[in-house]
Amino acid sequence: MNLMTTIAQAAEASSFSGTVLVKRKSELLAETSYGYANRSDRLKPNQHTRYGIASGCKLFTAIAISQLVEQGKLTYDTKLTECLTVELPSFDEEITVHHLLTHTSGVPDYFDEDVMDDFEELWIERPMYHIRSLEAFLPLFQSLSMKFKPGERFHYNNAGYILLGLIVEQVSGRRFDEYVQTSIFDRAGMEDSGYFELDALPANTAIGYIDRKDGTWKTNVFSVPAKGGSDGGAFVTAPDMDNLWDALMQHRLLSEATTTQLLAPHAHEGGEDYYGYGIWIKRDGDGAIRKYHVMGYDPGVSFHSAYYPMDGRKVIVCSNQSSGAFAIMKAVEEDRG
Repeated sequence: MNLMTTIAQAAEASSFSGTVLVKRKSELLAETSYGYANRSDRLKPNQHTRYGIASGCKLFTAIAISQLVEQGKLTYDTKLTECLTVELPSFDEEITVHHLLTHTSGVPDYFDEDVMDDFEELWIERPMYHIRSLEAFLPLFQSLSMKFKPGERFHYNNAGYILLGLIVEQVSGRRFDEYVQTSIFDRAGMEDSGYFELDALPANTAIGYIDRKDGTWKTNVFSVPAKGGSDGGAFVTAPDMDNLWDALMQHRLLSEATTTQLLAPHAHEGGEDYYGYGIWIKRDGDGAIRKYHVMGYDPGVSFHSAYYPMDGRKVIVCSNQSSGAFAIMKAVEEDRG
């Protein structure tokens, strides 16, 4: 069975809506889209459709921090208190940039899955349409208590990446989205990507959809922040994400030494799963790295993308539904023809 047939079957089985791109180095193996970018107007997506990628863009934040490290403006061991002047009364003074990058800081998260299971609960007291800057996230977590001591263990954390974005702003003197646009997107040739506001989306941007069990649906405009930040919420196209992998692996965004540091397995999540700086890492039993990957899930968003160092393959799966990207990713990985 060829790869396009494999993808088509997986898309049909999961009612997938989105765009898929698979390449081996510069060789195009598959490129296809399904569903609707806009259901109301029955507009189909294409290869240049922009999609929200939720936490998939934590990698951009890690690259931004690493660029500032290369410039000598901070180090991975710099303490949070030394590079960010924000009121954080209960935070441990030993938290470092490295802890934040690797989800080992112990800082409280603004979406605590131990307390709530519905992302939309966040916006009851603080409406999502007010969340348009990194500072707007601070009241959601800055007065809470630490979850554990820095370095004690791995616990995935969005608030830590909000703090990293604020560090980028304070150290660089530029707004986070502007910094990423000029220092990462422009340099990587990501011409269609950006941090867009949900009530002012540019042309050819997929609207996120939340499907209900009774067959009805709604858009995600009232379910996620009006504008994404350093923990998630950028919009990319599949070809742009392909360009990002190339720019990162070819050391056009960071030096070879700094890239190696970013891609190192700094924290162990469990089993074969490790975390570098803003990126997930899958290692075989013998320690060989099988893949680097990023993913993101929000209401109306699911995203998976991976780079396989053994053969230079890149897979990008963008979806404007709350689930679906994983099923396509799994099918592509199982088809090694």
